Amino acid sequence: MSTQRPKKKPMAEINVVPYIDVMLVLLVVFMVTAPLLMQGVKVDLPQAPSAPLDQKDEEPLIVSVKQDGTYYLNLGADQKQSKPLAQITDTVSKVLRQKPNTPVLVWGDHKVEYGLVVSLMTQLQAAGAPSVGLVTEPPVL
Repeated sequence: MSTQRPKKKPMAEINVVPYIDVMLVLLVVFMVTAPLLMQGVKVDLPQAPSAPLDQKDEEPLIVSVKQDGTYYLNLGADQKQSKPLAQITDTVSKVLRQKPNTPVLVWGDHKVEYGLVVSLMTQLQAAGAPSVGLVTEPPVL
């Protein structure tokens, strides 16, 4: 009598340890690069003690006003190119028709004329923005 050993089935498991390692590396890369993704025109924001906005899922539309009165919009490929106010309001209107919950923010240089900022905010509200927020820097203590 010969004893036959039962044949072992081949193991059909996937080793997931390398996938977990890659996922953790990607997580670290995204955590480091996420703060660097905020793009826009460099303006000297005024300082004000105000509360931060609630984080929403929608990416805000940011209109920047530089000291010389030129306008910039953080949308599209040419974000560093100044645009006329009519073109900015037209673009904002189109975006708000597609995504009505998109927040609209104004980055205004602290030396820009008050009238330019008010005019911009009025034009943005006429373009369909229910509210327009002002971005400030927290005060240095």
